[in-house]
Formats: sequence, C-alpha cells, structure tokens
Amino acid sequence: MTTPALTGLSPNQGPTAGGTTVTLTGTNLGDVTTVRFGTTATAFTIVSPTQITATAPPGSAGTVQVTVISPGGTSGGLGYSYVALPTVTAVSPGQGPMMGGTLVTLTGTNFSPATTVRFGTVTAAFSVLSATQISSVAPSAPAGTPGPAQVTVTSPGGTSAGLAYYYVALPTVTAVSPGQGPTEGGTTVTLTGTNLLNATTVRFGATAAAFSVVSATQITATAPPGSTGFAQITVITPGGTGGGVAFQYVALPTLTSLSPNQGPSTEGTTVTLTGTNLGDVTTVRFGTTATAFTIVSPTQITATAPPGSAGTVQVTVISPGGTSAGLTYTRTAPPGI
Repeated sequence: MTTPALTGLSPNQGPTAGGTTVTLTGTNLGDVTTVRFGTTATAFTIVSPTQITATAPPGSAGTVQVTVISPGGTSGGLGYSYVALPTVTAVSPGQGPMMGGTLVTLTGTNFSPATTVRFGTVTAAFSVLSATQISSVAPSAPAGTPGPAQVTVTSPGGTSAGLAYYYVALPTVTAVSPGQGPTEGGTTVTLTGTNLLNATTVRFGATAAAFSVVSATQITATAPPGSTGFAQITVITPGGTGGGVAFQYVALPTLTSLSPNQGPSTEGTTVTLTGTNLGDVTTVRFGTTATAFTIVSPTQITATAPPGSAGTVQVTVISPGGTSAGLTYTRTAPPGI
C-alpha cells in the first residue's frame, strides 16, 4: 500500500480548548485509520481519498505536527498552532459618548493574533500594539441607549470574557439661575439640565469655571470674569460637550451727575441721575433707602428723593453688574419760623 501524504490543513490554528473542525488535504487518505495532533489521536471522517475532516483535540499553546496513519504507513507532519484564549483585564477610558469615536486602550493577554474587537455586538476598528495591549476606537452605542457594553477580543484562540465599557448620554443645560451677573465674575449660579453626573468641565464661553456637581440634573458654578454680553454655558462629561443656555455679563453701572443734587429733607424732589450702564438698574438708593425710579435710557434715570434727615447722603444704583460708586445728594432742613 502507498504511504498517505498531507499537503494542507484548514484552518491551521485554533484554541487550546480544542473543538476546531480541521480539513486535511492530501493523497492516499482513503485507508487512514488514525489522525494525530502531536501524540494525541482524534476523531475524524474520511471524505475522499484526498480529504479528511478531523476535530482538533485540546492542547497546549504552541505548534504540533498533524499526521495520519494508514496500513501504508505514517504521513509527514503539517504544523497546527494552538492559540491561547485572549483575556481582557482593563479598558481605559472605561466610558465615552454615545456617538462613539473614543480611543480606548485594552489591556490583557494573548492579543497578538487578535482578529476582532467588539463593543457589545458591534465590531470596532483596532490595532494590536503588543501581546498585552490593543488600541481600539469605540463604535457608536450598540443599543442606541446609554449603559454598558461588553468589550471582547476574538482570536484563533477563542473569544475572551467581556469587560464593560459605559456609553454616557450627552449632557444638556436647560436653565441657569441667575442668568446674569457682573463682568468681574463671582456670581454663584445653578445650572439645571440632564446627564450632568461626572462633569469634568464647566465653561462660560471659552473660560472654565469652578463648579460642584449636585446631581444628575444640577450643578452649581461660579461665573468667571467675562466681557459685557452673553456667554454660552457648556458642560463637558464623558458623554461629550453639551449646553443650551447663555449667561449675560452686565457692566458695572456708574453715576456721573445728579440734577438737582440737593433738595428738601421732605419727600418729593425728582432727581435726574446721569451715568453709564443704567439700562439694567434694579435699585436706586439715597443712603440706605431705596426709592422709586424710572429708567429713561442706558445713560439716564429719574428718581424721587425719599425723605430723610438734613445733611448729605450717597446716591447709588444697583444692577446685575454690581453697585455703582456714590454721588452726594444734600438734604436741606425747612426754614425755621
């Protein structure tokens, strides 16, 4: 009888756990009585004189010679590689936005022959950096909803157990209170919104602000200094950058003149206050007494001097931009009889 010969194995590698169906191609295979992977005999089926299918038995990581035996003798061997199961021990960062795109480093073992990286059921782009490290780009959330997705690595050695990567929803800011403050900063504001947990940055325009996360729907922040006008507030979390509201920076009001700058100590004198940034004034005071007033323009207010003791008082105005410096108003006592 003629000695059998092997010319090909497909596939020529598989997991150490065994179980891979391998097609052996060659000649004179019709009378084969034994198929061995290394020294281990395994189950097989003769398909034709040129083909056998065999089930790879369990083995240790490395390469073994596959041979077949018939009454004609023992074939030469072909190499079959046992590949260890990959393991994933760390995913960094462990969270990212729903839209995907985060560069993620996987740490583990037996990565060199990796063929697939999956986040849940979604295949991800990746590069094998070493036997213990893979760089991958997180795809969009598999279920289209926030939550964990199991990251797995597949190689000829099998598919690893999963390690969770968390998809985080985009934050939103729906309200800011108060919504305005002085250009010098320092106003404590409450931001209301959604998905605010794990916020890493709060910005007023391009300027980062000090803040504290109160809950998933609330943050307190201190407005940084800014220029007059509106600054968009944004919040950054692992889910991305979100916003939705603006904070108005208001310039400090100033007073340049009072007309008249004196009057009787009894109530009733109408005083015209001239200055700058008066359009947002909320309070006019003569000394410590607030009084009725009308905003005529950003540079003019009319106010009614309240009654008070004879003498001088400082007139000030207050707006979200702060309190102006004072100008002197003199109250005169009524003439004696």
